[in-house]
Amino acid sequence: MKLHGTLVRGGTSKCWIFDAAQIDGLGIDRDRALLIAFGAEDRRQLDGVGGATSTTSKAAIVGPSVRADCDVDYTFAQVGIGEPSVEWGSNCGNCATAVGLYAVQTGVVAAMDPVTTVRIHNTNTGTVAETVVATPGGAVPISGAARVPGVVQPGVPVDLTFVDPAGGSTGTLLPTGHPVDLLPSGSGAVRATLADAGAPSVLVAADDLGLIGTESPRVLGPEAERLVALRRAAALAMGLVDEHDPLPQAIPKVGIVGPPAAYRTTDGSAVDAADYDLSVRMLSMGGPHPAIGLTAAVAVLSAATVPATLPALFGRQLAGTGSLRIGTAAGVVVARIDRSDDSGPRRVTLSRAARCIATAELFLPGPQLTPVGSADHIHSA
Repeated sequence: MKLHGTLVRGGTSKCWIFDAAQIDGLGIDRDRALLIAFGAEDRRQLDGVGGATSTTSKAAIVGPSVRADCDVDYTFAQVGIGEPSVEWGSNCGNCATAVGLYAVQTGVVAAMDPVTTVRIHNTNTGTVAETVVATPGGAVPISGAARVPGVVQPGVPVDLTFVDPAGGSTGTLLPTGHPVDLLPSGSGAVRATLADAGAPSVLVAADDLGLIGTESPRVLGPEAERLVALRRAAALAMGLVDEHDPLPQAIPKVGIVGPPAAYRTTDGSAVDAADYDLSVRMLSMGGPHPAIGLTAAVAVLSAATVPATLPALFGRQLAGTGSLRIGTAAGVVVARIDRSDDSGPRRVTLSRAARCIATAELFLPGPQLTPVGSADHIHSA
């Protein structure tokens, strides 16, 4: 079997993008197709196109939107690493950034001058995002000069806006109704803000764990087990699962928040406390995220608009339309926030960069493979 795919780097993730009609026409279900394509059952993903990390084992399945107000339907898949699992329960902002560029480069949306807006319906959560792709002179961009923390090479400038992001999974920004909840941890409890915007997220007070909030991924790594252990209690409190349900790896997201403090990024750059407003370190699929997932960033930013949440207490309280600077392990991420009422922000916009890396025909092994050496083994794969 053959499957055409496009590899696009969006923000700090790499995402394989597949056409919905083609992948559905393979004659096997989407889960199986992605598991085979990514080589998911091997932790190295050696026999597939996966990158063997949480930020590079991602797929987007795209097609014409069923909504009249959107251009593209986009379904996100987090493909397992070393296990035969595909999770469909969350969105990915970095992959949405990639989808925006892909839609322009493939002609799904005609390029305009000076920018092209692509409205994207995420089918996992029912939410809508807008990407604004730089297309000066109506030209379709191949490369660009925009940079994001955590990525060495530049890309095409893409602004990503989450529209009315609150409550995509639970119906409300604060599912428990509390700005801060106590979660059991060992023999005690820790403070956490449980927020649903972008993705359901558990934002734990760093100092309750004896941390600062500016830890490097190397230092945070040994603490990951304690943070992961908080996810089930948080998921139950948020109504994401019932008591005996298995807990997805992708949601809820979990991480720590704290006040600004001086630190060094993973590439050694110095960041002063005055350079940003809130320290955040998130996990991804059980390990430290090298920067921050955009859906988790939206949860942090949205929670910061509500008084008495941990992001509001530790950072700068937002009022009306403004910006917030998040200090991550890779550097400072800046977001623009348009707040309409106490239910959360109306729009959250982050400036990103994307680049198309490759297009390829993927060969998916069927139940029986012709032995290597057979004259037609390439055509049967």
